[in-house]
Amino acid sequence: MSIFSSARYGRTRDGWLAARVGEQAFAMVPHETGYHLVKAWGLPGPIEDWCSADFHDGRNAPVDEQRFRALVEEWATHCRQLAGLGRRSIQPRVVTPWGPSHIAVAYGVGIVSHQTASHGGFALSAERNAAIPASLRTKDGFYEEDCAWAAVAITFPDLFTDLERRRADEVLRHIYPDAWEALHNTSLQPGQSRARDRQRFDADNGDRWVVISAILSNQHPGYIECIATLGGRRPSNPGANAGQGPVERRFLVAEERYDMRLHGFVIDEDEDLPYDGPSSFVGWSE
Repeated sequence: MSIFSSARYGRTRDGWLAARVGEQAFAMVPHETGYHLVKAWGLPGPIEDWCSADFHDGRNAPVDEQRFRALVEEWATHCRQLAGLGRRSIQPRVVTPWGPSHIAVAYGVGIVSHQTASHGGFALSAERNAAIPASLRTKDGFYEEDCAWAAVAITFPDLFTDLERRRADEVLRHIYPDAWEALHNTSLQPGQSRARDRQRFDADNGDRWVVISAILSNQHPGYIECIATLGGRRPSNPGANAGQGPVERRFLVAEERYDMRLHGFVIDEDEDLPYDGPSSFVGWSE
């Protein structure tokens, strides 16, 4: 039986619920909002000898015991599936868009994952690249590891684990919503995709003043001094001279009202105050 076939659970020296799957260690640590998941790699000894200093802050969403065990079991399943995929290391003799390859792993014929000193991603042969949906396909067959790799996973799902496929689907949904909708033959609703929500926000607020920069006002305590442009558009060239970028206006917004939100604060011209007085922004002409 593979060492990755199951998770082992126990309690750390601090009394935390913890688990080991192969070399990966997990623990459920108390936090002011409940419990959070933290991880470590290659911890020696039994779980009972582990302590808080062995783990790094995972900065994950809060978890309860049920969620903790589900995440651990998800990783155990991923490891079992990974062991059966037959990926193999090969000689890294490729110069990628991210630099010379240091580590190369063949996922299948014509599909190789490369790691460089700074970044990584997939390199596909011309034949394999032709199978990628046109909306996601790159001309050179390279797909970087942050987002573009999802195109490879959704096109060749048999070469990836369930966990990797779920993560690829999530990347597609949040970053490439058109491709996700085409794949699933359904429309994304508000709150389901960051990119689609951004598009809706831009469409709804294209002719409204949206804050692009804000600072506590030294001249008017209790107010935030804001620089806003129509639709939140920013200069394409940050060094451009005045008049070459979008028109900017300043406003004073009461502190209790100001909330940057995910896509930006929209000025309410009936409530927020137009302002052209002395500024707290460095470099703004008074």
